[in-house]
Amino acid sequence: MQLYNTLSAEERAKLIDDAGLQRLTLSFYTYAHIQNPQQFRDELYIRWDELDVLGRIYVAKEGINAQLSLPAANMEAFKDFLDTYPFMKGIRLNVAVEHDNKSFLKLKIKVRDKIVADGLNDNSFDPTDIGIHLKAKEFNSMMDDPDAIVIDMRNHYESEIGHFAGAMTPDVDTFRDSLPIIHEQLKDYKDNKKLLMYCTGGIRCEKASAYFKHQGFMNVYQLEGGIIEYTRQVKAEGLESKFTGKNFVFDNRLGERITEDIIAHCHQCGKPCDTHTNCENDGCHLLFIQCDECAEKMKGCCCDACKDIVSLPDEQQKVIRKGIRNGTMIFKKGRSKSLLFKD
Repeated sequence: MQLYNTLSAEERAKLIDDAGLQRLTLSFYTYAHIQNPQQFRDELYIRWDELDVLGRIYVAKEGINAQLSLPAANMEAFKDFLDTYPFMKGIRLNVAVEHDNKSFLKLKIKVRDKIVADGLNDNSFDPTDIGIHLKAKEFNSMMDDPDAIVIDMRNHYESEIGHFAGAMTPDVDTFRDSLPIIHEQLKDYKDNKKLLMYCTGGIRCEKASAYFKHQGFMNVYQLEGGIIEYTRQVKAEGLESKFTGKNFVFDNRLGERITEDIIAHCHQCGKPCDTHTNCENDGCHLLFIQCDECAEKMKGCCCDACKDIVSLPDEQQKVIRKGIRNGTMIFKKGRSKSLLFKD
């Protein structure tokens, strides 16, 4: 039985178009004790492939972290399958604010040591001793407390295009980088300040809140369901959105519009813009912000050198990038000397 994707992104995109079905994009996570992650992974793949699920899913002995899409018509069957596992029964599904039938084009389920790379030794503290969950209305109210410090647990390229008003936004590339920086900056406020943390869907705050409680912070709170669930509650309850701009998401959409405010700038010309793209040069794929005018002028590339390469025949491009690992460029996420207007 085939337990891995065999179709190219182009082939999958055509199948989605031909099917003509509305697809939903959603995410969920849970920390749980999984005895055999590989077996669990294979069970998921078999059933989800039948349900036409596409996405990026990480499983580990500590739980599951999933971002995916599926036909709306299969949603109930998908929920029923989740409910067959006690630790996923009735789990909260963070349904996307904006849907795109092609948010994912492959089904990838990977076994990892952890479902989020946090760099922490979980044996040194209790990761289940988490902070207090706050719903959108409660989070809004607590933001007005002068003793509250709002902390963005995401990375620089995420907070650049959208964040909560007055939030602390660490200039970091990875989640694991942010933890010691935040601890150092707030170490004098362990007793008298309230830490209000948020992230995309809530999973990073689960681990971070336990970590900061272990470090001695007395008042630790987290936004339940992250920005995705916050936005749903704001719309459903008619609340004021204190999150401004776009929410960066880790699929082909690269962002969901939360408010009409554009708080970032094109990394090439400096005009207001919050559209992320990956450099068209397959030997680069740097993630950066690019406006429509620069995209046309630069052929979707981050610099003149990459623009020159994409103008070459495909075979010549392959020769140029042969043996070159482009991961360092991909994961720079907007950090490049060629980008003149980086906030």
